[in-house]
Amino acid sequence: MSSKETEPEPLVSSLWTRSLISGAIAGLTVDLSLYPLDTIKTRLQKARLHVPSSLPSSAASQPSLQQTIRGVYAGLPSVLFGSAPSAASFFIVYDGVKRTLLETSSSFDQTGTSSPSRARIILTHSLASSMGEIAACAVRVPTEVVKQRAQAGLFGGSSLAALKDILALRHRDGGVPARRGYGVVIRELYRGAGITIAREIPFTVLQFTMWESMKETYAKRLRGVVGENSQVSADSAQIPATTSAMFGSVAGAIAAGLTTPLDVIKTRVMLARRVDGGGGDSGIRVRDVVRDIAKEGFGAFWRGVGPRVTWIGIGGAVFLGSYQWAWNTLEGRGRKED
Repeated sequence: MSSKETEPEPLVSSLWTRSLISGAIAGLTVDLSLYPLDTIKTRLQKARLHVPSSLPSSAASQPSLQQTIRGVYAGLPSVLFGSAPSAASFFIVYDGVKRTLLETSSSFDQTGTSSPSRARIILTHSLASSMGEIAACAVRVPTEVVKQRAQAGLFGGSSLAALKDILALRHRDGGVPARRGYGVVIRELYRGAGITIAREIPFTVLQFTMWESMKETYAKRLRGVVGENSQVSADSAQIPATTSAMFGSVAGAIAAGLTTPLDVIKTRVMLARRVDGGGGDSGIRVRDVVRDIAKEGFGAFWRGVGPRVTWIGIGGAVFLGSYQWAWNTLEGRGRKED
């Protein structure tokens, strides 16, 4: 074997570009691979809502294989337009905020004024993930609204039909000016945005804080082992994608279970239909949705917890594993010659 090698140039030198590409790959990978589980979870959560099925009554009891496949992938086109941009938006903001705050902490270390505490690191990850989620939700919520209405069996399971129904709101009153009409469309596309952010922030804070903590602990142990090998630089050690995937799965499953009630509320809000007649909207309020769910019993808040934990547990592995793989590949540190 040769002596210590010079690190090769990274495939992508810009950290912002790495975040964008890695996030987009992660978003597409997880949504495409685990979409059926998401559909099952959505249908379980809307089970007591009186909405029409996407299948005719004669076929609903014994759907064909083609109908079953179409059903579990209902709403997929809307996700394809939103998954890559939303995930890319998240990681651009998340990585950027994290780098900025941790570099500030490093500056304190160099002056000897202060040393970053564990609490400060956790706060950094929490703030970065919260800001990342807000940026991602700006892209994700409209596609989520369309997707979940198709998943629930509304509009024959068609994303296009669900979108057309929302766009038709701009004509709800013949004399309404275009600006006001499109304002209604925007409000409908962002229906449930508040509860979505309220769900995503605690979920993301839990998931990413645990994920980063596990990676940090692993990296410390890895650096200890690497430090004993004179031929390898400790600074060049990377977190393997498989290890990151395992940590992401554990963190995602725990966070998903704890935030299931918020997910149920978010799903019910997004599935709410407007009330036709008089040119008005239903004015769905979150507290009214919570009261309706409570009438079904405490267990209703945990409806779909099994598919959600399974979906996000596997999804955490796919999402954060593929992100780590893409980042490592673009960083290019692992390319060494024997």
